[in-house]
Amino acid sequence: MPIAFRYAARSDVGLVRSENQDSGYAGPHLLVVADGMGGHAGGDIASSTVIGHLVQLDDDAPGGGDSADELGSAIATANRELGRIIGERPELTGMGTTVTALLRSRNKLMVAHIGDSRAYLWRDGTLGRMTTDHSFVQTLIDQGRITPEQASTHPQRSLVTRVLTGAPRDLPDIGARAAIAGDRYLVCSDGLSGFVADETIGEILGKGTPDEAADTLVGLALRAGAPDNVTLIVADVVDMTRGDLPSVSPQIVGAARLSPAGTRALRETPAAKAAALSQALGLDEERESVEKLALAEEKPSTRRGRLVKLFAALAAVAVVIAGGSYAAYAWSQRQFFVGASDGRVTVFRGVADDLGPISLSSPVDVTDVALTDLPENTQAIVENRVTVADRAEADARVAELRAQAQACVKARARNQSCGSVGTAYGTNSTTSTTATSTSSTTGSSTTGSSSSTRPSSSHSTSSGTGTSR
Repeated sequence: MPIAFRYAARSDVGLVRSENQDSGYAGPHLLVVADGMGGHAGGDIASSTVIGHLVQLDDDAPGGGDSADELGSAIATANRELGRIIGERPELTGMGTTVTALLRSRNKLMVAHIGDSRAYLWRDGTLGRMTTDHSFVQTLIDQGRITPEQASTHPQRSLVTRVLTGAPRDLPDIGARAAIAGDRYLVCSDGLSGFVADETIGEILGKGTPDEAADTLVGLALRAGAPDNVTLIVADVVDMTRGDLPSVSPQIVGAARLSPAGTRALRETPAAKAAALSQALGLDEERESVEKLALAEEKPSTRRGRLVKLFAALAAVAVVIAGGSYAAYAWSQRQFFVGASDGRVTVFRGVADDLGPISLSSPVDVTDVALTDLPENTQAIVENRVTVADRAEADARVAELRAQAQACVKARARNQSCGSVGTAYGTNSTTSTTATSTSSTTGSSTTGSSSSTRPSSSHSTSSGTGTSR
């Protein structure tokens, strides 16, 4: 049974702070909340950087057994980037961020977690926590020294013991669980969980749509006097074969929506490439008809209201355009063609076109067939890219090219020229390749089947000193 997320993301600056250091991303396959720390600029950069690296996983074709490795690798890459930034800007020493991420892989969820942001599961009327806080008070709870109720008022409740800081030891906990239609997930920063009881959270998650639940939870945190940023995502697992299909427009909230550290990487997401593809294919009408993204707007303090709303509106427009074209990008990623990469015959996923600096394809199989081993006319055909119907046909073309290359290598070893009787791209799929000798008096001629290419229209646990926010 195919499943997908129906989601709503929200972020609020809170009642005390003047800046938002949280970042959140909700997309068709990925939910992430990152709670930055290290002061203004430091926390913003940390959380935005992580979001910018993880959004690349929000792909139309999530992997299988290696998804956990992909998630862990993306977080490790983001962590190294934090280390690089700190190395270049010593004034940011001490910055870091929590990360709690859910990546859908077929009918499973990969869960990555470090810090004290949380993921919850609401299933069959029961709320359960999917993550364990990496915090000082959680250590005390685990040791039986305090109760969870006492932890909520403990003077060191903000002391976290593990976050991403750019150090090699900063490794998240990663696990997997089954995703079932009807499940509801909540991913949130401690701006919510630190001020609204789990029992109350469960009551809210049991009611209404993701948008309604998300709005209510933010309101409860603010009424509880939350001084910290409040960022959360509510997402339902829905059966794609029943009812209306959920929107695929990504929602970006908090610091990542406005920070250059996050938006640079966001431009290369599948959604961003989809927007470029939509423009190339003239899908303006389709884009306009796509359900508009519910503005995942940070509720501003009265001092900054108009300015923040202006930036939010501009950011939302960009997100709507990208998300509205996601279906077109998803279609492109089910296309294949044969071309060349690093001097070898390569199978590509995508369409055989580029839009300026944006590539709409990526190599999926760089074969052992060297381009220079092929006849010259066939080399030109491959370099111009050969469109195929599907991956099976792409593999068949590679097999034919391999046979050509092997024949040419043998011919050249005998000081014979290499030509082709058939290029394997004509109407006869059984054409064979031969090497023909060159006569010094009469020359040689090669007859090949016609060929044309066309652009597609397309855990180890690490310990360290605690960090207080």
